Amino acid sequence: MPKDKSIDPPAAPLPVGARVRDGLSVGSLEQSFLERRIFLLAKDEYTATPNDNFMTAAYAIRDRMMERWIKTQQRYHKQNVKRVYYLSMEFLIGRLLMHAVQNLGAEKEIKKALQAYGLKLEELCEEEADAGLGNGGLGRLAACYMDSMSALGVPAIGYGIMFNYGIFQQKIINGAQIEAPDDWLRLGTPWAIERPEYTIRVRFYGRTQQHWTGDGRMNTMWLDTEDVLAMPCDIPVPGYQNDVVNTLRLWSAKGTQDFDLEYFTRGDYIKAYDRKIASENISKVLYPNDKVSAGVELRLKQEYFFAAASLADIVRRFGVHNDDFNDFPKKVAIQLNDTHPAIAVAELMRILLDEECLGWDQAWGITQKTFAYTNHTLMPEALETWAVPLLGHLLPRHLEIIYEINARFLRDVAARWPGDLGRLRRMSLIEEGEPKKVRMAYLCVLASHSINGVSELHSRLLKQTLFRDFQEMFPDRFNNKTNGVSPRRWLLESNPRLSDLVSEAVGPSWSTDLSLLRELESRQDDRGFQEDWLRVKLANKTDLAAFIRKNAGVAVDPASLFDVQVKRIHEYKRQTLFALFLIHRYLLIKANPGADFVPRTALIGGKAAPGYWMAKHIIKFITSVAGVINADRSVADRLKVVFLEDYRVSLAQKIIPAADLSEQISTAGTEASGTGCMKFMMNGALTIGTLDGANIEIAEEVEEDHIFIFGLKAHEVAALKSSGYRPEQRLGGVPGLREAIDLVARDHFSPGEPGLFRPLVDYLLKDDPFLVLADFADYLRAQEDAERRWRDRRAWARSSIANVARSGRFSSDRSITEYARDIWRAPCRGLAKR
Repeated sequence: MPKDKSIDPPAAPLPVGARVRDGLSVGSLEQSFLERRIFLLAKDEYTATPNDNFMTAAYAIRDRMMERWIKTQQRYHKQNVKRVYYLSMEFLIGRLLMHAVQNLGAEKEIKKALQAYGLKLEELCEEEADAGLGNGGLGRLAACYMDSMSALGVPAIGYGIMFNYGIFQQKIINGAQIEAPDDWLRLGTPWAIERPEYTIRVRFYGRTQQHWTGDGRMNTMWLDTEDVLAMPCDIPVPGYQNDVVNTLRLWSAKGTQDFDLEYFTRGDYIKAYDRKIASENISKVLYPNDKVSAGVELRLKQEYFFAAASLADIVRRFGVHNDDFNDFPKKVAIQLNDTHPAIAVAELMRILLDEECLGWDQAWGITQKTFAYTNHTLMPEALETWAVPLLGHLLPRHLEIIYEINARFLRDVAARWPGDLGRLRRMSLIEEGEPKKVRMAYLCVLASHSINGVSELHSRLLKQTLFRDFQEMFPDRFNNKTNGVSPRRWLLESNPRLSDLVSEAVGPSWSTDLSLLRELESRQDDRGFQEDWLRVKLANKTDLAAFIRKNAGVAVDPASLFDVQVKRIHEYKRQTLFALFLIHRYLLIKANPGADFVPRTALIGGKAAPGYWMAKHIIKFITSVAGVINADRSVADRLKVVFLEDYRVSLAQKIIPAADLSEQISTAGTEASGTGCMKFMMNGALTIGTLDGANIEIAEEVEEDHIFIFGLKAHEVAALKSSGYRPEQRLGGVPGLREAIDLVARDHFSPGEPGLFRPLVDYLLKDDPFLVLADFADYLRAQEDAERRWRDRRAWARSSIANVARSGRFSSDRSITEYARDIWRAPCRGLAKR
């Protein structure tokens, strides 16, 4: 058991001046702002930059969280509560100032305090850099879940990596994506507090050696390792006006020594810093390029680095009040957010076996009762595997443990299904081949007492396809926990106009109990309320139109239908389907210049992985289509297409409140859940989408009157593919589709680069793996249905209100309450409400 019994954050007596720094009155906030700007930044009203003023306001607000943070941690320790440890490679937390202000309930006071200095809170918030510590939905979900855990009083710590550079900054140059470093820490962050006293030593490489202990046990030592230090940086996560502040602990890699003095004294100054630089590369950038071997090894290093540091921290914290490791699962719940932290399974086993000297069966029993696993994808490329030679080289002891887990497990499988060699091969943790690979998702399944998908369809498909053999062996472990999003971030903060209107109608308590939005249904047919509703939407669209004009140079009409698809660029998300529809619409307008078309503004945004050629090609395709359509005067304001550069959390908070139509058009059976669809719904956009992911559950809530569903269902997709899908045969059945494809093939959208989009045309006509052409006809029908609804402004307002009213199911508070009740068995205020 670790000897370090210290408690973090330190429970030191509060200084005499804490009351001034803790107060939420206008006067105390004014005084705090002045003191922080002078004594922390050494600036005054003449020398302070806009960023200085943001930092000052953030420090003043952070001060208000400190006592609440310390008291929260003191209470957890004194009560020795069970804690949830949420391990995630990504935390896409975005900007934090307004979020912290609203969660403290200090928005009016801080705005008034800042007026004394001639400052506006909204302008200071724009100075904050997005903390881009994630790639998309996975990281944003983790951030929403941390928010809900604090709001619900769940004792929790999130663990991840303090990346120096987050997901890249996207530049669109000549229509193509160019990646630039996302140096989000260039001017520092006011939120992260370094805790060097809790630094963890993380080991790599080396060799193992067995020896007999004095009590006759075989023990394994891990020797001759190369070590890296993991220093924690803590970010407070305040609950919504409940005095709870949980912790997001992010690990920063440090060298075991700043430089090699021997090399330095010999004048080899570059070599003197080699080891330090190599060590600190671990937390340098989110997701290094894994197309090269060095990038693959660095990616594995990152995953073990944060898993090992987190496990050491968890074990240390458990040891503060507990001595018996049999109680570990009673005090510790570890949630693996997808497969990135999977190596934590082998690391906990290593600690229990080699450091705590437990027997195998006892250690494995503790491990299985502690871990739970959330799977987020059925896509093969996202299910991590690691080459055995690489894993054995980097983490030799962990490979030994994984092989032992596999050997024992396969003996159980063989006993259950004698002679079934195919099943043994399918279920083995080791994928045969050259080289052999470790299936990390399978390791998660074996080591976890709970395995959940993130929508009803996804969870069902997990059991029917990816984990079918495991579901037959462990049927009680599998369950569904549909994702959710934070109503504080995605409605209260992002859409203040709509939030105010909703609060006038149903009261302010909806922000912590989203089921109260159901009361809006009584106002659906109220003409005055409908007009107020549409007026709020138009104001949001006017703001976004001004932003687009300033940043993209395109003038769009706020009165047009804002048709939005913003998400990671991927083939299965089918941005190509939306683009083909826009080309089809463009041709219709050109052919019928006098017809009455609904004016439409198509807004598209998202990043493509740097090494994903097709996704980057799709971006080039969309921007090229936009360039031609927007320059064509005969189309005028009836159709505009804008690709919004550098999609990120803060940009999403501008786009989503202004959206009319939400494009959720992935091929059925490919999207695990999706949370963008929930954010749009919560802000009054209507969904046009397939029966995929959470769209199915949205359709159940709003029913067919308030959503536009199209396309093949998941089982129909599978049937079509198995019967021999021939995409080129679909061209003749849809008027205008062949012409749209031909326009692309004839270089209409790439006149200066002949043949540029020929690969895309061939891809659609010869392969079309995500059935763009198969779903096109029904997609057109759904778009026509949406236009008919749009023309009836009262009907559209009624549907928009219905979507918000029925969005309560998609609150992350509901998700976390279910996790706490069914999986973690942890304290949660949401359970008391039930």
